[in-house]
Amino acid sequence: MKVIKVEDLKKTYENIRAVNSISFEVMKGEMFGLVGPDGAGKTTTIRMLCGLLKPDSGAASVLDLDIIKDKNKIKDKIGYLSQKFSLYGDLTVDENIEFFAEIHNVINFDERRNELLEFTRLTPFRKRLAENLSGGMKQKLALACSLIHKPQIIFLDEPTTGVDPVSRRDFWKILADLIKEGITVFMTTPYLDEAERCNRVALMDKGKIISLDTPQNIKNSLNKLIAEIICSPVRKAYKLVKENLHKEVQLFGDRINVVLDQSQKDISFIEKLLKDNSIEIINYREILPSLENVFIHLVSDRAD
Repeated sequence: MKVIKVEDLKKTYENIRAVNSISFEVMKGEMFGLVGPDGAGKTTTIRMLCGLLKPDSGAASVLDLDIIKDKNKIKDKIGYLSQKFSLYGDLTVDENIEFFAEIHNVINFDERRNELLEFTRLTPFRKRLAENLSGGMKQKLALACSLIHKPQIIFLDEPTTGVDPVSRRDFWKILADLIKEGITVFMTTPYLDEAERCNRVALMDKGKIISLDTPQNIKNSLNKLIAEIICSPVRKAYKLVKENLHKEVQLFGDRINVVLDQSQKDISFIEKLLKDNSIEIINYREILPSLENVFIHLVSDRAD
């Protein structure tokens, strides 16, 4: 069952096409990720689907409700966690959830609140002021507030940005439990490792969707070998390989990834090139493409 349908959606700010003719569908009960860097159009897309922004053209529906004509009805059926979710620092955890229950006209919410506090592991902190919570706890509280009215779809705009690794892991466990309850999760993220957890992802760049499929199918679509080389100095190696091999080279911290068609011939050339230029090869291995490899490859192709 399709719970979100988007067709040729567009949104422009002054001379910038933030969302450029995108189309996709989301099925009930799946975790769908809209993935891309800052400025890709992710937040604009999610805000249009939640009825907070009016598109310039195109059409979209959420739970068979039109995002323009039925935006007030949509708000009663969805939860929305924005990048800057407004918790009230001078209210306790309990009081924040109560406040959002009243906004959504939820009566007799005590049992639901207790469930959410247990679900988000916030029960021991229910009397603590929101301003005294850690970043990860604030995100969990924001999620609890978004779920108090039992939405059918939860929209999450970069929910783990700025959250510590342990809290990120806990947050993902909570999202997995939401899926088990039959709630559809639509999220945006700049983190390609997080996208691996989604049922399907749409890779987005400069307002366009450049690939949409399961994470595994997107990785398989590259159909190339990745040579991962840890070396020093890495920036010198990156420049040399790029200039002399004329292959796509991607820089990741202390390593370079080289996208190859042929294996041994190119590898031998790279090894000799680096050694001849006094670059130490610390480790080398052949790896399967990651989503990050594919995304960089697709963006590079668009730029050429």
